[in-house]
Amino acid sequence: MTTAATRRSERRISPVFLGIAAIMAVTGWAVWTDFAAQPGVAVFLFVTSAWIVSLCLHEYAHARTALHSGDLTIGAKGYLTLNPLKYTHALLSIVLPVIFVIMGGIGLPGGAVFIERHRIRGRWKHSLISAAGPLTNVAFAVVCTAPFWLGALDGVPLAFRFALAFLALLQVTAAILNFLPVPGLDGYGVIEPWLSHTVRRQVEPFAPFGLLAVFGVLFIPEVNHAFFDGIFAVMDALGVSRGEYACGQDLYRFWTEQYPVCTAAISR
Repeated sequence: MTTAATRRSERRISPVFLGIAAIMAVTGWAVWTDFAAQPGVAVFLFVTSAWIVSLCLHEYAHARTALHSGDLTIGAKGYLTLNPLKYTHALLSIVLPVIFVIMGGIGLPGGAVFIERHRIRGRWKHSLISAAGPLTNVAFAVVCTAPFWLGALDGVPLAFRFALAFLALLQVTAAILNFLPVPGLDGYGVIEPWLSHTVRRQVEPFAPFGLLAVFGVLFIPEVNHAFFDGIFAVMDALGVSRGEYACGQDLYRFWTEQYPVCTAAISR
């Protein structure tokens, strides 16, 4: 029988997550106060650690919702500790999303808490479990952009403002990509319980390749333009200009000099 002490240990926040959150806090402070000699390095560490924190919260949301929906094995798997090393596919959930941010500035959907779906009853619960992750990205984007759409940017240092804008862009792209109704992504998980058994069996073999297919389609110029037009429209609605998140990406990729005007702006 599971003891109360065991249950508490299964839900105790991991030192690994606390360490990542500490890096986010310290580097965020360094960006805000202009403490760092090279603001780009501080922005890189701040955005990367904050992005990993959001990925952990994304997976935690899936796990916590599954726990309350009937899968009581979630705790024993370590998913409630926010430890990224406990995920079934740490490579897909953490490493690849970080690499994609560094290479292209796009929020790659991660994925992988193993949920014992047979323990859960009710289609709405299955849909909610799948939706919980990307909804966390939505909430993160709202928090990051709050100073922009609230008009509360007075006193916010430019470097921190640009970093928040870029971090919000990552959250928006991750949420939109995750909500696509493509096998292997959370969006498909939302609608899957409502599909017929025949359709689900036909689609199941394609699930491992869904994300690859999405990125393959995004290489089509017309699709790519339409996708990013949608991203830009959302960011505009949230009060964040293209120049702000472009400068954020420029500072993040401190080893390049794509937009020197951004670096010059925060040096004034």
